[in-house]
Amino acid sequence: MDWFTESDAWLGRLVFQRMLAVLYLVAFVAAARQFRALMGARGMTPVPDFLRRAPFRKAPSVFQWRYSDRFFALWSWAGAVLAAAVAAGAADAVPQAAAMAMWAVLWAMYLSIVNVGQTWYGFGWESLLLETGFLAVFLGNDDTAPPVLVMWLLRWLLFRVEFGAGLIKMRGDRCWRDLTCLYYHHETQPMPGPLSWFFHRLPKPLHRVETAANHVAQLGLPVLLCTPQPVATWAALGIALTQLWLVLSGNFAWLNWLTIALALSAVDASRLAAPPASAPAPVWFAVLTVAVTVFVAYRSYRPVRNLLSRRQLMNTSFDPLHLVNSYGAFGSVTRVRREIVIEGTDSAVPSPDAVWREYGFRGKPGDVRRLPRPYAPYHLRLDWLMWFAALSPAYARSWFGPFVTRLLANDPDTLRLLRHNPFPDAPPKLVRARLFQYRFTTWRELRETGAWWHRTELREFLPPTAAAPRGTR
Repeated sequence: MDWFTESDAWLGRLVFQRMLAVLYLVAFVAAARQFRALMGARGMTPVPDFLRRAPFRKAPSVFQWRYSDRFFALWSWAGAVLAAAVAAGAADAVPQAAAMAMWAVLWAMYLSIVNVGQTWYGFGWESLLLETGFLAVFLGNDDTAPPVLVMWLLRWLLFRVEFGAGLIKMRGDRCWRDLTCLYYHHETQPMPGPLSWFFHRLPKPLHRVETAANHVAQLGLPVLLCTPQPVATWAALGIALTQLWLVLSGNFAWLNWLTIALALSAVDASRLAAPPASAPAPVWFAVLTVAVTVFVAYRSYRPVRNLLSRRQLMNTSFDPLHLVNSYGAFGSVTRVRREIVIEGTDSAVPSPDAVWREYGFRGKPGDVRRLPRPYAPYHLRLDWLMWFAALSPAYARSWFGPFVTRLLANDPDTLRLLRHNPFPDAPPKLVRARLFQYRFTTWRELRETGAWWHRTELREFLPPTAAAPRGTR
């Protein structure tokens, strides 16, 4: 069965599998550390309440049978341990069937989390991790050379990620077509990084070059993935390089790193090192791989139709297993950055004399003198949702009120999501939220004030709110 395997792809598979396992590790750790406040039994959007509305067929998850915070924590940390073992090479130290089982368990465990994650897990990179993880089940291990069909399925996934993102930009905001979107994007993106200020301050001609290069990377290079080597390798490396540029310029959880892993799986390493010896692929493995390839091809109908549609949807899953999805984001770019600033006071009455103290978030802008921090591939879910809430209160309808309630109670799980709690000894009597417009300072303003941001108050987002009397809800 010489046609079935591609020995020159062994290094691409190895790098891809190790990177994917590390990203699984990050995802499970993030789930374990954040879930109690977000969706625990006493969280802002409790999983038990969600499960009463969502049948198993719409949200398949182990938590449909049993949920408790302790069980969720054990589940998440167990996933992290298994991911760490696979990243360390455990899947290559066992027979192929056992390796496939490891990858399948990782996929099923994270699927269980995503399907009860509600709005906190409504990001495209959740589906991307699940779809990629599903394909990884059928990549095999060191026992056999990489299966050609699955390596091509990874390229097909990379094509949809990049080409979908390119098309939604060209169909969306006019600034992508006139090459001006990056005049705004570095400043208004959901979670800037430590270099975003410097990227924003690049000359406008360079921003136009950035935008044009993005179009080449997302609309041109993906097509070259289908060409013979070494052209496909150079296209894959070009995509990886573009993604590294995005890593430097912002925080997008594991989206960029997972795209890099997919790109590196397409790299031909035959000139770097000779492939290790491997046994012929078992017949059962070949049959299973062919069946999966046919299944993915069949399920690709809706993503392809979406790619061709003028009403292209972004980051869409067509089934609760998140197996063959559509991708693409930033079809429109906001021109102005708005941020919600949350404050509390010890005063029981919101008088002009009340002293309001600001809560500090880990990733989202707040203190104008604080340089944004690098967090990716770790995902700060509350910080990301705060960006959406600033765009429209509708995004926060289900969770913002419960969030404020927990601040009024000094809830320890909620406070662990924050960088700074201005009320360490006793909870505030009142909490309010104000909407500000933020912009990056100029070079001159930075030198004179030491501030990375300048902010101007726009309006009240939430009036001063007190804790509900005991016994009410």
